[in-house]
Amino acid sequence: MKAHAWFRPIAATFVTAVFFLPLYVVLVNVFKKGSDITAHPVSLPIPPDLTSIRNVLDRPDHLFWYGLINSVEITAVSITVLTLFSAMLGHYLARSKSPWAKATLAVLLCGLMIPQAVILEPVTEVLRHLGLMTTVPGMVLTNAGYYVPFGVFVFMGFVKTIPIELEEAAALDGAGRFRTFWRIVFPLLRPASASVLIFLGVWVWNDFLNPLIILGPASGTTVTVGIYRAIGEHQSDFGQVFALMFLATVPILAFYLAFQRHFVKGLTGGATKG
Repeated sequence: MKAHAWFRPIAATFVTAVFFLPLYVVLVNVFKKGSDITAHPVSLPIPPDLTSIRNVLDRPDHLFWYGLINSVEITAVSITVLTLFSAMLGHYLARSKSPWAKATLAVLLCGLMIPQAVILEPVTEVLRHLGLMTTVPGMVLTNAGYYVPFGVFVFMGFVKTIPIELEEAAALDGAGRFRTFWRIVFPLLRPASASVLIFLGVWVWNDFLNPLIILGPASGTTVTVGIYRAIGEHQSDFGQVFALMFLATVPILAFYLAFQRHFVKGLTGGATKG
């Protein structure tokens, strides 16, 4: 066993290098001129140049700014709705013993196994009949329908670690189920909420296919779709493409850093009990 102890750090270093290489390419090329990117794509930016970032921020079509506003709006509303609804449904399913609860769990499990692209066409048909196609509410409704199973399962695992005696004591004091949940249970779900917010925030922010199809060009774009639209048929300004990729990552990275303290605790909280 000890004879192969050297293999683990070498394998870990190799895997880390493979995953870090794309990040390295993006970071070094953000601070280069377009001509230097094609000539030396992996060289260090010496001296650093901010021309590409300025060109993106000052584009006449305001591609990045429109995409940023749409992405922030869609992500913020989607993860707020998802977190609140998933917490309530997860609490109900964790405490309920009825057959309907088990049937609902089975349906949610199926929702976790279906790829998003498979149901995109029927989703667009439903949105079209509801008059929500090419609208932000339609995009939020799509996100809520697809990602709620994940949020429910995270909250269910965490709710099971909360002593039910707390809820019973609140009921004895005259609190209803709704008030008990919001006053007693939901504040204790803060680590799970942070995990759900981070995961869903990253998924919704990085989503490309749904905003491209559901929002369409009439309702603007998101930061990820903006990167796609910045790459035209005759695109030669790779500096702007890398700058868009970098600027699109900064907001969601800051969001993760703000909630990282509760992230691991929220993921492991449901692993200690039933």
